[in-house]
Amino acid sequence: MIIKNIESKIKLATFLSAGSLIVALVMVISVSFFAYRQVLNARKSIYIMDEANVPMSAKQTDVQMNREAEYRSHVGRFHSLFFSLTPDDRFMEYQMKQAMYLIDESGALQYNNLKEKGYFNSILSSSAVLTIRTDSIVLDMPKRYFKYYGTQKIDRRSSTITRSLITEGFLNDLEIRSDNNPHAVLISNWKTIANKDIQHAQKNTF
Repeated sequence: MIIKNIESKIKLATFLSAGSLIVALVMVISVSFFAYRQVLNARKSIYIMDEANVPMSAKQTDVQMNREAEYRSHVGRFHSLFFSLTPDDRFMEYQMKQAMYLIDESGALQYNNLKEKGYFNSILSSSAVLTIRTDSIVLDMPKRYFKYYGTQKIDRRSSTITRSLITEGFLNDLEIRSDNNPHAVLISNWKTIANKDIQHAQKNTF
């Protein structure tokens, strides 16, 4: 009889221990899950302090709510830096340096190819001024793919050339924003699809 009581107590103790362990595990998993969701939501949001660093209530905004506009701004800024140039070697180096913060090695590859072909030297020798105008930017948000349509004007002393420019690439999100990359986006697999002359106007030289 005593042996049966001892066995019953052992079974009861085992059951209680197992039950306590299972409950503890469920609680730990639940807390971890909710903590992970909270951190994930915090990463999706940015906090903006009001002017002059005055301690006021911060306004929380979901980053994804305005991501499409940020993508368009990022793509437009990159193309402006890369294709708007003046016959000043320091200025061109500065433009290219700033542009490289916004793109992966595909941008450096195109830059080096242009440099090897004497593209930048020809701008200096002809005193050409290059400007780019964004016509439209087509975005495929699920694929994070873009296609850029722009018009480039090359203004030389003897003529003005207008070109149609079409490029494409993909957009990758970065975790940290910086002064050099305020939208925390990196262009990848960038390619020039078309870059052809659409108008060539001679200037009167007297």
